Amino acid sequence: MRVSVILGHPDPGSFNHAIAEAAVEALNQNGHDVTFHDLYAERFDPVLPGPEIPRDGPVDPVVKRHCDEIAAADGIVIVHPNWWGQPPAILKGWVDRVMRPGVAYEFLEGDGGEGVPVGLLRAESALVFNSSNTPEEREMEAFGDPLDTLWKNCVFGLCGVSIVHRRTFSVVVTSTLEERWKWLAEVREIVGGQFPA
Repeated sequence: MRVSVILGHPDPGSFNHAIAEAAVEALNQNGHDVTFHDLYAERFDPVLPGPEIPRDGPVDPVVKRHCDEIAAADGIVIVHPNWWGQPPAILKGWVDRVMRPGVAYEFLEGDGGEGVPVGLLRAESALVFNSSNTPEEREMEAFGDPLDTLWKNCVFGLCGVSIVHRRTFSVVVTSTLEERWKWLAEVREIVGGQFPA
């Protein structure tokens, strides 16, 4: 099984990097073909140029490689912090440029783009791992869960991915080493359950 792992966090020593490493390790142990991208380390350009917007627009070779990989993936893992109820800008830009028409979705004939798109991704399932420094109760009371809506409904749901599991780890900033080890064990367990050998 081909699985794409996409990481969006600028600090190589972050817990997000540890999550991504644990996910890749679990996928490799289960014998999957893993493609891993650390968007910050690779200096992925998140800015969508105007000419690239149309389905038949010119696409940068790096973006084309990402498009080909995500289109071929049987599963997807996304790792990022919760920043203002959103992913970091680099990851939002990755979605803008890679989850493009003709790759991740298309509109039916006669639909000028005002309707509901048809998903094209072959991946049946996706995992999203988030970190947060806000306690879960306060997060839900004050903000709801915008990341859940974003990933399940606005991105993967529209692109044909029917199973989306999301797990947020919080509060990271005050967590102990023991708590983080337990969380990483949970990451491996979730990944192994979603993408078994």
